Amino acid sequence: MAHISLKVNGKAHLVDVDPECPLLYALRDNAGLNNPRFGCGLGQCGACTVLVNQLPVRSCMLPVARASGKEIVTLEGLGTPEHPHPVQKAFIEAQAFQCGYCLNGWVLATKALLDKHPHPTNDEVASAFEGLICRCGSHAQIAAAVRLAARA
Repeated sequence: MAHISLKVNGKAHLVDVDPECPLLYALRDNAGLNNPRFGCGLGQCGACTVLVNQLPVRSCMLPVARASGKEIVTLEGLGTPEHPHPVQKAFIEAQAFQCGYCLNGWVLATKALLDKHPHPTNDEVASAFEGLICRCGSHAQIAAAVRLAARA
């Protein structure tokens, strides 16, 4: 066990965990966050996605010690129900989800994409969403949300 300092959604958290513990578990079990979510545990679905230094990362695959000293943003850190982030607002307006389990990956990947490419090409969108899975089949609504967010 080690004391590891994390900066999550602008707040400092000191977690006492094994340094090899996946960031996912430190965020959920030690920092008390509801997002990200456990999906596959193999980094293949994206339900556990967080932004680390503004890049989308599968938190189930990242040892917590490697996240120390970095800026971590979860879905909770983007906006609030009263004041959603423009990407969150676009996903709401486009009704882009049915169950919402995979929401972390799609929303955070969209934010990272638009931060880098404010008006992305179809190829850039496809690349940003590589490896994300929506089992509900909301892909058309997700694409509409990305277009809305790019216009915001």
